[in-house]
Amino acid sequence: MGRLLQIAGLVVGLIALVLQFAITMPASMAAGRGLLGSIVFYFSFFTILTNIAAVMVHASLLSPAGYAWFPAFAGQRMRTGVAVAITLVFIVYATVLARLWQPQGLFLLCDVLLHYVTPVMFVLWWLVAGADGRRQWSDIAWWMIYPVAYLAYALIRAPFAGEVPYPFLDVAKNGAASVAVSVVGVTALFVGLSVLAVLIDHGIGRLRGKPATGIQSTRR
Repeated sequence: MGRLLQIAGLVVGLIALVLQFAITMPASMAAGRGLLGSIVFYFSFFTILTNIAAVMVHASLLSPAGYAWFPAFAGQRMRTGVAVAITLVFIVYATVLARLWQPQGLFLLCDVLLHYVTPVMFVLWWLVAGADGRRQWSDIAWWMIYPVAYLAYALIRAPFAGEVPYPFLDVAKNGAASVAVSVVGVTALFVGLSVLAVLIDHGIGRLRGKPATGIQSTRR
């Protein structure tokens, strides 16, 4: 079951990312961005970066070649951190962003795949085969580096690019106070999800009676 979810997650994730890139580039260039600007725009979304991380986790564990290319993503701590981040993608989009626009056609398909399907598949895989019962509270500090670094990038880039990837980060439109509240809220949600992930991981470890064994469980 775990391997099946991994293969499905890898295939669906790759298809969604490639398709999103293929339709985003011409639309972005038509909106006035150059080629480089369009590429940067594509990779400026937390959703895209997190889905790439999920694909790398799957690829690193499915074959020796994948592990050779993405060894850092094979670790137990990394895969749990990605599970937390992609859950954040699901929750924020479903509760905040989904109502702000109405994508059609291939854009709608990519939205569903990247915000709903891949998060559910990755978390299911993590619950079935990714958790090992060994996560520590100190891991949360490591996981926090990603969202904090992303928020810093998005806010620093905004004045120079004249745009933000997500409306709730738009200081020029919403004001600094509103953005600060949004940042604190998203950060608090990430911390809460991280705490929940550690608790669930410990629970899975207890249900198994012992930490997971085998080559994958030795990779931190």
